[in-house]
Amino acid sequence: QVRLVESGGGVLQSGRSLRLSCDASGFTSPYVIVGWYHQAPGKGREGVACISLNDESTVYADSVKGRFTISADNTKNTHTVYLQLNNVKPEDTGVYWCAAQQGVTTVQDMGVMRPFWPHWGQGTQVTVSP
Repeated sequence: QVRLVESGGGVLQSGRSLRLSCDASGFTSPYVIVGWYHQAPGKGREGVACISLNDESTVYADSVKGRFTISADNTKNTHTVYLQLNNVKPEDTGVYWCAAQQGVTTVQDMGVMRPFWPHWGQGTQVTVSP
């Protein structure tokens, strides 16, 4: 059973940095992609960044390019996917979810994050003050 557990959310001021973690386990395929989604207050959920655990290819939303970095620490049976948030802005406030899908070998563009993904964590709150 796939399990995703996010951590690392918190309250911080604009311009500061924060790292979110997603502990992912239970995959049955060697081809897995993991993504971070963000939902700002009163808005819909949007894809932020995605990484392939197979080839470590990455894609980013335009709004976070140059500020956020997604990375993965892979061991045999568990994976931790990080989202490093640098130079945060008030609009980065919201809930961040980690999601995963299996059977995808690489990521090439943000279109991969538009369809519904089957596996989700519980979310972690990030609040950025001006």
